Amino acid sequence: MSTCIFLLWLVSIPLTIHATINVDQPHGFLLNCGGSEKIKQDSLTYAPDDNYIKTGNKSEIKQEGLVPLLSSVRYFPDDVEKKFCYHLPVNKGRKMLIKTIYYYGGFDGGKEPPIFDQIIDGTKWNINTSADYAEGLSSYYEVIMVAHNKVLSICFAKNEHTTSDPFISAIEVLYLDDSLYNSTDFGKYALVTLARHSFGSHDTITFPDDKFNRHWYPLLDENPVVTSHAPVTPSTFWNMPPEKVFENSVTASRGKTLVVNWPPFSLPKTYYYLALYFQENRTPSPYSWRVFDVLVNGAKFFSNLNVTTSGVTVYSTTWPLEGETKITLIPAINSPVGPVVAAGELLQLLPLAGLTLTRDVAVMDDLRKSFNKKPQNWHGDPCLPKDNSWTGVTCSNGTNTRIISLNLTNAGIAGSLPPSISKLTALNHLWLGSNELTGQIPDLSSLINLETLHLENNQLQGSIPETLGHLPKLREVFLQNNHLKGSIPQSLRNKNSINLKVSPGNEVSS
Repeated sequence: MSTCIFLLWLVSIPLTIHATINVDQPHGFLLNCGGSEKIKQDSLTYAPDDNYIKTGNKSEIKQEGLVPLLSSVRYFPDDVEKKFCYHLPVNKGRKMLIKTIYYYGGFDGGKEPPIFDQIIDGTKWNINTSADYAEGLSSYYEVIMVAHNKVLSICFAKNEHTTSDPFISAIEVLYLDDSLYNSTDFGKYALVTLARHSFGSHDTITFPDDKFNRHWYPLLDENPVVTSHAPVTPSTFWNMPPEKVFENSVTASRGKTLVVNWPPFSLPKTYYYLALYFQENRTPSPYSWRVFDVLVNGAKFFSNLNVTTSGVTVYSTTWPLEGETKITLIPAINSPVGPVVAAGELLQLLPLAGLTLTRDVAVMDDLRKSFNKKPQNWHGDPCLPKDNSWTGVTCSNGTNTRIISLNLTNAGIAGSLPPSISKLTALNHLWLGSNELTGQIPDLSSLINLETLHLENNQLQGSIPETLGHLPKLREVFLQNNHLKGSIPQSLRNKNSINLKVSPGNEVSS
């Protein structure tokens, strides 16, 4: 899938280190990629990534003033392997904020960062940090997704634009509460963060003020800034914005329209999740409220919004935007005070590339563990994205992707066939001939769509399963040159029009 996704900036270089605060860590994973020990970044502790990836090399970036989080990278120089994956054990069904952080730092002696693909659970987009790096900045991508399996794969792959080694500086995978962004259909979409700003603020707001480590950047313009005189309770908002984003707001004088040009960049034409946050800043009283209309690029977003000292949010899950964006707040007639707005979030809807059936993914993971020698690119989703599927694996089209063929003929694999292979119920062809497979042929009676079975020229033992003859579509079975014993099952011998080969090489009688 080709998608236009913007980068968020993380920090400028050189960077200063803030004082450490002792607070509980957010729930999830904070990985120092390429690092050999735990590091402290502000109030967060990042662990080495070695437990979650088995490939890639490490490199230190030695640059004065660089914060610890950006002082190492894991990079992937292999010319044969095309996809490099982290595998993180996660809670299936949980909503996650996933952040991948990049700072090139010339780790490979070059002058420009490489361009490559990032793939999270089969959904891919292009990574190009060159513009940020030229400005002395690191970059990050942030995506909100639901875990569809018990293992989350975060992969990096070369593409036609890649001229050097893909790399990664840090990864964050943090669980979100169920209420956050809960009106989005996460079965079909992910949300990619494009802008998250606190209007009228001077400082970036992040963890621990935002317990999910979302970054709320300051946005100052020519509008007057007012300070809140009442606290806000984040838990009363579905998206749980931190209390600090309400401390300052931008406003307009009585009877005047407030215009905020936000986000501060042009947008591609597509659909977005747009949320705006408001609070009446005056001291609480029976008269502490404001009423105004909210327009986005001239279109009515919300009418007669009543903003009190408790705060309120308005949002759209699929709002169309293109180019420059203008937020316009028009006060109600005879309103005693002008409009006010505290913060905004803008996230792009990213259609998921589809999902490989969870059961098929689990079976392929069993196969990967059972094979002592396996193809180098057997990492991440076995089917998705389609141009990065596993060697030997063919999958169906559509949103509910299934594995329909497995062809590893003469691939040099060794090991045994796990019983779970019988759960690949969409399989039409299973070709594993001319390898070093040992053990017995498992029960394949569930493979009702299987048409051809090639297990010849291996070291398989035991008998030929009786159940093979009951597979309704099976028309070709090659088992010669193994160490099988016994007799050919009657059900297989009586099967009409079957191409059956069991000799030479087996002690099998008819």
